[in-house]
Amino acid sequence: MELTVVMPCLNEAETVETCVRKALACMREHDIDGEVVIADNGSTDGSQQIARDAGARVVHVEEKGYGNALIGGIRSARGRYVIMGDADDSYDFTDLNPFVEQLREGADLVMGNRFKGGIAPGAMPPLHRYLGNPVLSFIGRLFFPSAVGDFHCGLRGFRRDSILRLGLQTGGMEFASEMVVKSTLQGLDVREVPTTLSPDGRSRPPHLRSWRDGWRHLRFLLLYSPRWLFFIPGLVMMVLGVVAGTALTFGPVRIGELAFDVDTLVGASAMVVIGFQAVLFALFTKVFAAEEGFLPEDRRIKRLVDVITLERGLVVGGLLALAGLAGLVASLVHWQVRGFSELNPRESLRLVVPSATALIMSFQTIFAALFISILGIRRTKETPTDVAASAAEEAAEQVTREALAEESKETTSTKA
Repeated sequence: MELTVVMPCLNEAETVETCVRKALACMREHDIDGEVVIADNGSTDGSQQIARDAGARVVHVEEKGYGNALIGGIRSARGRYVIMGDADDSYDFTDLNPFVEQLREGADLVMGNRFKGGIAPGAMPPLHRYLGNPVLSFIGRLFFPSAVGDFHCGLRGFRRDSILRLGLQTGGMEFASEMVVKSTLQGLDVREVPTTLSPDGRSRPPHLRSWRDGWRHLRFLLLYSPRWLFFIPGLVMMVLGVVAGTALTFGPVRIGELAFDVDTLVGASAMVVIGFQAVLFALFTKVFAAEEGFLPEDRRIKRLVDVITLERGLVVGGLLALAGLAGLVASLVHWQVRGFSELNPRESLRLVVPSATALIMSFQTIFAALFISILGIRRTKETPTDVAASAAEEAAEQVTREALAEESKETTSTKA
């Protein structure tokens, strides 16, 4: 079978029949060998029987959620290609051929673009059309090397085997973003075709919750981009803190009528520490995600981890600790010169704050080197299937050895 059209369904009795008949008619018109699968997520309005009567195959998906329903439908699909779309009659299931043509040409994922194809009046709330979708799609293109213009279009086609290999895991609406992000990170062939969006045919409100589901999409994009979540904000904070702290260590800084002194120096120190910690978290996340298969391996991070060995981390941390201790000794000498009496904070803090900052960063560096070394330990993971396969291979090799031994005996006997 070439194509399976998968539709998630939760109480879509008003529209599911129309969607199924449109998809089947399109496949007949273009001579596509295919089927329609309704991934039912617990409908109580008779949607299942309506879909069967219209010619669809219904599979029950017990775990609730948009993503869970789609994953269940995709796994049950018999087609080489899958086109997914909502069963609310908002997408045009009579125009599936552009997706199929792109898939036949070698695309792994073909996204619909509603902004290029056309959005009918009333089909998309203004909040989604002018804020939610454009902003989240822009963030997705910024965080990841993707050219997709409509990250959240629900009508999309893909090679079933390619998408299953991605190991998609999110069960909610963010499933749409996960598919695009992981396809991009894994280097799959992602393309776009224009598609249209019409007002859905239901009399009830949609399942989508604008702010909740928008936050879930944004949260997913952030969690899958340690560079933008940790590294870039941390690096900016650290650089600003170092520049400001260095200037203030030698005395007050005046900009017009504003005077910056030791109070600002303490804030700059905090920025350096927080920024450095965020950069380390970016490194931890990338290494862990690559080891666990959540993100593809980054060559730059791999080279960096090869450079940042435990021994080098201990050396750098030790040097920072020595610098901090030297500063603290200098502050004690300064106190001794003042006869161990009350000190002027504007003088003493210029020694104490940089020294304390260096000591904090020294321990952060040492702990980071230890943690990265732990993350870098290679683990051998054997599943029961792996064990069974290994045992089968050993048994086959043993049979081969015995056969060769018997053959050798027969040959020796014949010669004798």
